[in-house]
Amino acid sequence: MEKIRFKHILAFAVISFTVINAIGQTAMPNELTTNTIKEQINYVEQHTRIYDNFRAIREDIYQKINRNVMDTIVAEKSRVAALKILTSDLNGKSDSLNDLLSTARVDLVQATTTKNNIRVLGLELNKRTYNAIMWIVVGGLAFLLALGFLVFKRNLTVLLRTDKDLKELKDEFAAYKQSSRLAREKLEMDNFHAMQKLKEKLKER
Repeated sequence: MEKIRFKHILAFAVISFTVINAIGQTAMPNELTTNTIKEQINYVEQHTRIYDNFRAIREDIYQKINRNVMDTIVAEKSRVAALKILTSDLNGKSDSLNDLLSTARVDLVQATTTKNNIRVLGLELNKRTYNAIMWIVVGGLAFLLALGFLVFKRNLTVLLRTDKDLKELKDEFAAYKQSSRLAREKLEMDNFHAMQKLKEKLKER
């Protein structure tokens, strides 16, 4: 019985010291305004105490991290939306290039079936010269199409990675928010029980 009372008194002393220490540390750490979300969470883990498998965290620090996470999520959503718009634009350009390439190929086929001299815009061009010009145009269009495809592929990769990072960030924040809420509730209950035990002990004296 004495061991249990001693354990409760010790727990109450630790909690009281934590609360007093938290009240004294009213200044917001610079790590929570300049570091990344992951670094902020690491900072909280390194600068908070664990009691009975629960972590106690100052309310203002918790609210600060909460705001930082929400701001990051909003920024990532804006970035994803911008990437989607860019991807849509690239798709439109890719379709236009495909149409131009198809037209150029049709013109090339027609040119190869004509005579050696071809009239273009009032000018007589040799068949070989005309074919060379068309192949240059086709090559340029093919290069632009390949370039557009590579840019589209890169943006798609970035978009998928951003969506994945956003999902991981949401899951990490949800888990952190849940653990923080449970820790706060546990701390309040422990504090209440400790106060009750202390009152009972004072009455016994």
